[in-house]
Amino acid sequence: MRQFIRHPVDVPIEIDTEDSSPPSAFHTHDISRGGLAFRSDFAVMPGAHVEIRIAYVKPAFEARARVVWCRPHDAKSYELGVTFLDAEDAFLARMVEQICHIEDYRKSIYRIEGRELSSEEAAMEWIEKYASRFPEIGSGNVH
Repeated sequence: MRQFIRHPVDVPIEIDTEDSSPPSAFHTHDISRGGLAFRSDFAVMPGAHVEIRIAYVKPAFEARARVVWCRPHDAKSYELGVTFLDAEDAFLARMVEQICHIEDYRKSIYRIEGRELSSEEAAMEWIEKYASRFPEIGSGNVH
């Protein structure tokens, strides 16, 4: 049984490992209250610390995390799960997720309806339509 609910989301992130290689860019595939999961071109040992940066939002979200698991995804990539080292970072990551959903909503409204929304207008509409279904931080639900 999972400790935290996972929420699928495709957010571009940068990961900087403890070695001297430059940061690598990836996309998350889910975020939970405890951390996030993403695919990587290389394995990272469980227990290693990484720096996570999400530049999709301004100011960019940056946090330290620890790799909890790493497993082969296919012949060319790995799937990694990380947990945030700071509870406040976990909360902020959920806020980043919500902002990303709002931005995706704004873009889809333009694409589908041809209607241009400001970020604030998109947020107001998204909140009215979807916020009640956006999981509560610390809800205690486990899946």
